[in-house]
Amino acid sequence: MGRGRVELKRIENKINRQVTFAKRRNGLLKKAYELSVLCDAEVALIIFSNRGKLFEFCSSSSSMLKTLERYQKCNYGAPETNVSTREALELSSQQEYLKLKARYEALQRSQRNLLGEDLGPLNSKELESLERQLDMSLKQIRSTRTQNMLDALTDLQRKEHALNEANRTLRHRLMEGNQVNPLQWNPSAQDVSYSRQPPQPQADSFFHPLECEPTLQIG
Repeated sequence: MGRGRVELKRIENKINRQVTFAKRRNGLLKKAYELSVLCDAEVALIIFSNRGKLFEFCSSSSSMLKTLERYQKCNYGAPETNVSTREALELSSQQEYLKLKARYEALQRSQRNLLGEDLGPLNSKELESLERQLDMSLKQIRSTRTQNMLDALTDLQRKEHALNEANRTLRHRLMEGNQVNPLQWNPSAQDVSYSRQPPQPQADSFFHPLECEPTLQIG
């Protein structure tokens, strides 16, 4: 039997999602490179992660912009546009690419600044803004940690209450059992006779008592 169709949907687990992204990204970049080498094709690949990190591949020896310009010229196979329209599309594509690249670099700088790196170029206002961001992050972390501790404490109290209830129920059942079935001595359970037993007849003994009569001798 063949494998059934697997439904494609977003991976909810964050770690599994990152691992899958890394594997699929590397596979896609490898396929793009193989396609450009095996088929002598011009291939351009742009990937942005969910955190805004840029991954790109371009088989052209010039640059990614040249490939994008060529893409704009083709314009999905539409008829050749006039020069002004083509130049406008090229300029728009170039500007969009530069914006995305600038955004990516800004995100990288912000990440390094949050880690305490590359703080030299920042002025006083930027440092104050960074400090406020760190304070807000610390407050959020402390609030989350406190909430987790409170949740854990509540769970422990609930378990303690349940154990106390079970202990009281068990003790109550034991007390009821002792009241219903007390340990008593039943005199009729074992008859013990304390009357004097009649003497048992004895067999003839080997020895018999001597019968003698007293005699009186005179002189």
